[in-house]
Amino acid sequence: MADTKQYMHILAPISGETMELDKVPDPVFAARLTGDGMAIAASGDTVLAPCDGRISLFFETKHAFAITTDAGIQVLVHVGLDTVIMDGRGITALHHNGDYVKAGTPILKLDMPLLKKSDINMICPVLIVNYEQVKDLLPHVSGQEVLAGSDTVLDYAV
Repeated sequence: MADTKQYMHILAPISGETMELDKVPDPVFAARLTGDGMAIAASGDTVLAPCDGRISLFFETKHAFAITTDAGIQVLVHVGLDTVIMDGRGITALHHNGDYVKAGTPILKLDMPLLKKSDINMICPVLIVNYEQVKDLLPHVSGQEVLAGSDTVLDYAV
């Protein structure tokens, strides 16, 4: 009997250019210590839910959140590499921990002029935290422009 994998899709949570995790200038993400996936050099100012699920983690500083799908896969969106130093300034939460959201739902609004003025690196890792639970993880091609909520950036099989 053939192994038929059912692939799930993770949408771009923010518009920008895709990049491999290996190229992210942060050793924690590049070494996949917090999960596996890809990153987006952000150009947009709205961060969307990359999949359907419950917001299971929402940092007080609003620099990162995770959504857990109905199948138990946890998808982490980290907004910028050093946004934690902003202590929430420049990021407005549109949803909260515990909310159930659909893919494409706006989660955060970014004040890009303030973040740029503060020299924040706006590379946004998009990771599957518990990637040992997926059978296959396929990041899409790096160096491509993606549109938040429209373009798939990761496929995975359960």
